[in-house]
Amino acid sequence: MRFSKRSLYAVRALVRLATEHEDRPVSIREISEIEDISLPYLEQLFACLRRSELVNSVRGPGGGYVLSRAAADISLEQIIESVDETIAPAACADNESVCLRQSECFMHPVWNELGDKIRDFLANISVEDLIARAKKFKESAAPDGQ
Repeated sequence: MRFSKRSLYAVRALVRLATEHEDRPVSIREISEIEDISLPYLEQLFACLRRSELVNSVRGPGGGYVLSRAAADISLEQIIESVDETIAPAACADNESVCLRQSECFMHPVWNELGDKIRDFLANISVEDLIARAKKFKESAAPDGQ
């Protein structure tokens, strides 16, 4: 199973929004420049994130986006699902009508169980957790003395 760029970019953008947000909205352009994600693509992702109520938009001068709730309350699962990505290890686990042999397929329950485990794993990792991991990674990757 592989997550698409769409999912990966949405996660990066939301983590960036959470880290850059210091009582001010963050513009998509700023996130686009920092994360090197095209502005039109990011606009599409933020439309999905807004519809899923993970972010709120702030209009006017100095406007942009803010998280709709605390970073600890937004999971990887919510982000990935918000951009219409499926969290299924096999097509038949996501869409039972795809499987023509479902009634005789011994693997169907296995794929469903694996999908449930993946969803549970992603549901237990928050944006706040990702920020903490990023800080730890930066500290361990920094040259000595800096």
